[in-house]
Amino acid sequence: MYTISDQLIKTEKIELLDCTLRDGSYSVDFQFEEDFVVDLLERINETPICKVEIGHGFGVEAEKSGIRSCNIDHYKWSEIACSVLTEKSWGMFAQPEFTQLDTVAKLCDRGMSFVRVGMEPDRVPENIEYIQQATDVCEQVYLNLMKSSATPVNDLLSLLDGVSPSIAGLYIVDSYGAMLPRDVHEYVNAVKKHFSVIGFHGHNNLGMANVNSIAAIEAGATIVDGTLNGIGRGAGNAEIESLAGLLTVLDTDRFDYKKLAKLAELCRVNMAAIPEDREMQVLGSVIGIHSGYFSLVEELSAEYDTDPAHIMEVAVDIAAQSPSKADMRAAARRIADRSEMRSNSHSGQPTLGGTR
Repeated sequence: MYTISDQLIKTEKIELLDCTLRDGSYSVDFQFEEDFVVDLLERINETPICKVEIGHGFGVEAEKSGIRSCNIDHYKWSEIACSVLTEKSWGMFAQPEFTQLDTVAKLCDRGMSFVRVGMEPDRVPENIEYIQQATDVCEQVYLNLMKSSATPVNDLLSLLDGVSPSIAGLYIVDSYGAMLPRDVHEYVNAVKKHFSVIGFHGHNNLGMANVNSIAAIEAGATIVDGTLNGIGRGAGNAEIESLAGLLTVLDTDRFDYKKLAKLAELCRVNMAAIPEDREMQVLGSVIGIHSGYFSLVEELSAEYDTDPAHIMEVAVDIAAQSPSKADMRAAARRIADRSEMRSNSHSGQPTLGGTR
């Protein structure tokens, strides 16, 4: 059992990044009350939080991917942030598939100081030019390695060979909410030898997001993410008010955990989060399936009359890296074929492999 180590944790070099109004957008189907957004950002502006991430959870221009648009577009987000976050560094999320760097440049011209570029580790080599060009248009570019745990550490390091040291930092991302503190230590220790700033973004499927964030700090990460009340995609994120509280217990109250606790309650009352399917969150975490695929798994489970966990497990066996939609569909068909073969074998009918 992991326990927080006896080593001293000093908070003076630690940054907490609040992504309530980015990752939290998933939980409200990307629809916000603008007055609430302004009020919350005004209150966050009065806290010691260092960085604030806002906008569509999937990233700038996410609607190009077919996902639902946020009711507040990225330029409106920048307008609100510039008028309210007078004491904070603020940024947005981007994905190379649909986020145009011209748009990132325009947002930076409007006051955005950082962008976090997200992709799975195996897609980094094909996007080296995008990452480099991003550093030309934005002051701070963080590379977020989505689904980090699906790639073994040694493989991950080789995939990062071409990444420029000009990026502001590298993030280990526990997208499945499946990592344990020992895993966090392993990944952070490995990448910090090559990048000067390491961040950690945890999800809470197995209830480990907070302790994993502290483990990341122990291992050398200097930025950790959190959301107020832990609100976020799927099972949610590390609760930033709890992280502030833990750091107070371990060192000093640098982030004003009392004020953040009040804001967490404000979010609990005012952000009507879509209920999560707890079964799917736990299954996905342990088996290794991202929450973005849960609806497809449920559809395939009903269509093929099989257990969701079975589809997930077969998809993981099929996939070369983290499973895709195609892997899910192939898994469901494979299960159905096997079921038909067993049925025909028992009945004496010809099977897919011939007759008995």
